[in-house]
Amino acid sequence: MTARRVKALLLDFDGTIVDSESVDLRSWKEVFEAHGHAIPHDRFALRIGTIGVLDELDELEALLGRAVDRPAVEATRRAREHELMQLEPVRAGIAAYLAEARELGLEVGIVSSSTRAWVEGNLPRLGLADGWACIFCADGDRDRCKPSPALYLEALELLGVGPEEAIAIEDSPNGVAAAVAAGIFCVAVPNPVTSRLDLAAADLVVGSLEDLPLRELVVRVES
Repeated sequence: MTARRVKALLLDFDGTIVDSESVDLRSWKEVFEAHGHAIPHDRFALRIGTIGVLDELDELEALLGRAVDRPAVEATRRAREHELMQLEPVRAGIAAYLAEARELGLEVGIVSSSTRAWVEGNLPRLGLADGWACIFCADGDRDRCKPSPALYLEALELLGVGPEEAIAIEDSPNGVAAAVAAGIFCVAVPNPVTSRLDLAAADLVVGSLEDLPLRELVVRVES
């Protein structure tokens, strides 16, 4: 038997492992609607998968023409976000991918623009607290967050694999750009929020991971 070339599976967290993107959008939509305005979807899309692109409260205040009680608004939104997140399951196909990856002997990691506290705080409820070879998060560092390839490159270095030996699973243009810039084969799996965005830069776009078992994907990448 020939040695397997693909050695690592790297997954984005928000919107990929769990659809927190829809939760985030809904929580902000409710904030804007409570102040009599619709959230600007095109502007909101720019922040998906990255950090520091825009501030929703800046957007809201610009629409209102006045300042809001930012701590109060954010506290209410965070509480609502937490409430909604408790209802979100692992996205379709993720559990099967993780099981197959371990059966195939692949190293499995998370690469996220979010904070480690956010990612690790949500994993136990999803039943995914254990088994990760690495978890790399931007933790507020705008120089390391996606679309920069920095986090992916850090993950590859830690795992001791080359970019041609890994597969990345992403859901957003910023995430896809990061994986592609790192030289990693990238599969985009859009969620209801990112399905309207341009994911053409990915090597492959699938509606659900259930449509493409990991073993088939590995064969495709290695062929």
